[in-house]
Parts: sequence; structure tokens; C-alpha cells
Amino acid sequence: QVQLVESGGGSVQAGESLRLSCSASGWGSTHLCMGWFRRTPGKEYEGVAGINSAGTIEYADSVKARFTISRDNANNTLYLQMNSLMPEDTAMYYCAARGRCWYSGSTLTSSAIYDDWGQGTQVTVSS
Repeated sequence: QVQLVESGGGSVQAGESLRLSCSASGWGSTHLCMGWFRRTPGKEYEGVAGINSAGTIEYADSVKARFTISRDNANNTLYLQMNSLMPEDTAMYYCAARGRCWYSGSTLTSSAIYDDWGQGTQVTVSS
């Protein structure tokens, strides 16, 4: 199992930026896929962005021009840089991981492939 801890959420105004971080530990494979998901009360998880061990990246269409996912393998940390935030980005954001992962493409933003999840960090964007 991979243990994940998110940080960096907060309350901002529309047009501002935030950077989320996810610290990972307990991994047992170099083939680690990681992703960011978000959810509002009463709704299902939405895949925001995903990245595999080779650095292949997938974004949801709604964030592709504004968000950037990256990973620091030396420090075992996943990031989500969020620019030009909009009120519709308001949600709880979760980090997810899967070991022995060879997926790519849109699968990286599918919640079904991920085994381990963090507890989330809240992002609130006001207009």
C-alpha cells in the first residue's frame, strides 16, 4: 500500500492560483501511477489529472489549459499547479496512487484503477 497525504488547499478568489502537494510513502514499485481527483458533496469523483511512471500525463478537458500535474520522484511528491481558478473548481481534492501500473491515456483519470487514496484537501474559489 501507498500512504498519501495532501496539502496546499485553501480559499481564493477567482483568477488566483494554488499548488497542491501529495506526499507518498510505502510504495513498492517504480511503476507508480498517481492522480488528482475532486468531489463535491453528493457527487462522484471527477478525474482531474493523472501521471504514470514514464511521465505520461492526462488531464480532464475542463482543466487542461489551466492545471499542471507533476511529480518529484526524488522526494516522492506529486503536485498540482492550479492557475486561473474558477468557482466551479471548488471541491475536495484527493490524491490517488497505484503500484505496478502500466496504464496511460484517459485511464489515468479513471478512479477505478487506483488502489490508495489520501484524505483530501479543500479548495474553495469565490467569485
